[in-house]
Amino acid sequence: MTRTDNSTHSQYLTFSLGREVFALDISKVREVLEITPASGIPGTPDHLRGVINLRGHAVPVIEMRSKLGMERIDDTVDTCVIILEVTLDNETHILGALVDSVREVFEMQEQDIEPVPKMGAAINVEYINGMGRQGDQFIIIVDVDAVFSQVRMPSMAESGNASPELAA
Repeated sequence: MTRTDNSTHSQYLTFSLGREVFALDISKVREVLEITPASGIPGTPDHLRGVINLRGHAVPVIEMRSKLGMERIDDTVDTCVIILEVTLDNETHILGALVDSVREVFEMQEQDIEPVPKMGAAINVEYINGMGRQGDQFIIIVDVDAVFSQVRMPSMAESGNASPELAA
């Protein structure tokens, strides 16, 4: 691959949900953790697995399969939590994304990212930034700020159990 001064390169962390491969902008990723039991919170949406303890802070964990409208499956040895810095209402929050497995970090040029194809109402594209390519495989580039923009954890914020950076 030849690099030119005019092209913008970005790094992405790829992860899988079933057979589909997704990517997140690496600048949003803080770390990747092995699956950890989450404490459930009554009255929260189905896609909220609960909260985990991350160095003394309660971090909400969202099941990405559920959030993206996919069928839930049981956790496996490959299941992990991607800890992300997400912008909600112009503030940075720390959230976890539960995924089937993490694959790798790769670099992609901005011009290699295609817009989301028009598919009518068959698919909700509000969480997708574009379609990248790695070899012959398409990679769905996820807009994490959009995915988590509707996440609200009133029980944590109201109970005072969340640090100010986590109350969404």
